[in-house]
Amino acid sequence: MSTSAGKLVTSRSELDLDHPNIEDYLPSGSSINEHRGKLRLRDLLDISPTLTEAGGAIVDDSFTRCFKSNPPEPWNWNIYLFPLWCFGVVVRYCILFPLRCFTLAFGWFIFLSTFIPVHSLLKGHDRLRKNIERVLVEMICSFFVASWTGVVRYHGPRPSIRPKQVYVANHTSMIDFIVLEQMTAFAVIMQKHPGWVGLLQSTILESVGCIWFNRSEAKDREIVARKLRDHVQGADNNPLLIFPEGTCVNNNYTVMFKKGAFELDCTVCPIAIKYNKIFVDAFWNSRKQSFTMHLLQLMTSWAVVCEVWYLEPQTIRPGETAIEFAERVRDMISLRAGLKKVPWDGYLKYSRPSSKHSERKQQSFAESILARLEEK
Repeated sequence: MSTSAGKLVTSRSELDLDHPNIEDYLPSGSSINEHRGKLRLRDLLDISPTLTEAGGAIVDDSFTRCFKSNPPEPWNWNIYLFPLWCFGVVVRYCILFPLRCFTLAFGWFIFLSTFIPVHSLLKGHDRLRKNIERVLVEMICSFFVASWTGVVRYHGPRPSIRPKQVYVANHTSMIDFIVLEQMTAFAVIMQKHPGWVGLLQSTILESVGCIWFNRSEAKDREIVARKLRDHVQGADNNPLLIFPEGTCVNNNYTVMFKKGAFELDCTVCPIAIKYNKIFVDAFWNSRKQSFTMHLLQLMTSWAVVCEVWYLEPQTIRPGETAIEFAERVRDMISLRAGLKKVPWDGYLKYSRPSSKHSERKQQSFAESILARLEEK
């Protein structure tokens, strides 16, 4: 009996971690007008655990769920399945992982032994050099996908190089770029990263016309906007790829699309990406895991299974604003990939709301519940 009670307490505490503290959303006594003789919300919460749990459920909105990775349910829970699970661990880490490391190392050897001479010796032949570098970038991305035993199915016509068009896709991980790049050498707009990823950005990916920005630098927005307009006008530039959510979402939801990609006065080509989580969750939580560890997680899984849909190109309609255009494209991507739309700005993930904003939200929440209680 004590063991069962212990399990119940443990599971309850684990569930509580996913729910916000309702006390955080209650204003202090001076925040709202209190009338004598009336029962306050805080008093009700103190005497009613059920009401406390209900209030927590109201506060538990869909924002935090967009950036949570859901661990798989354990299945090696009995004596029959545990040996099979151990065998799978041995196969993945002792057989598949070394083979995948060799595959990736072999790909880098071929790539660097070709890319460096081409980049250095063909500077006077820009068109030829760009064509070769485009093929080489697609090749190394294919080796990356092979190192995860990637099973990717592409639906729809392959992207082509045309002026005045931009491709937009939902964003789950940095591997989205790799999955799309192995088919077409896109020029992507991406956050500048440190470490070895930043080195690749400033050297190899620079050759396909990628555009980098720093999210913390306000002046970068104007520079990036100008570069985007210049890029889409070029007839020989690689297709431009933008992830308008601005952050990685866990492939269950789509957050608000930034309107910048929809203000370029060009055709927007939506791309829907959906990962099958049967073998591994492809979501990259950059706050909890480095990209290197994320790649190791993929390389030690059984496979990365993914579906990619190239949807029908869209143009802005007469009288339609950029925000409405962005929402219409988001509807298409969400419907095709089976994702839930939520009305959140993904940049809230990187910045805490101001104290005044939080206080207004807290007061509004408390007053709405008080009003309902008084009506009853």
